[in-house]
Amino acid sequence: MRKLLTLVAVGVLFSGMTILKAADEGKKITIEGDGMCAKCAKVDKEAKKCQNVVIVTKDGKKTTYYLTGKLSDESHKSMGFCGASKDEPVKVKVTGTCEKKDDKLVLTPTEKIEKVD
Repeated sequence: MRKLLTLVAVGVLFSGMTILKAADEGKKITIEGDGMCAKCAKVDKEAKKCQNVVIVTKDGKKTTYYLTGKLSDESHKSMGFCGASKDEPVKVKVTGTCEKKDDKLVLTPTEKIEKVD
């Protein structure tokens, strides 16, 4: 009986975390990391066309954000995303809204994308 109660308590705890995480979707966030092209830098082996990505490393864990929208398209070549590689990325800071689509984090920039030194 104790094991059953423990399992139920853990289940309730984790379901609550999922709800909190879903509530955070669509909020404005700012990320800073390594910018590059998903196709050209071979970040995404399934990428059929160029797409900006920003890889954020925090506590040794890498998180990849796929950028989408007009601001992302405009900055693709002008900021050097397409020519960047994993060894020589473009350091960028992006503010926008984030959502999860097809198990990927998709960030739509709402402000300008800035290079960081």
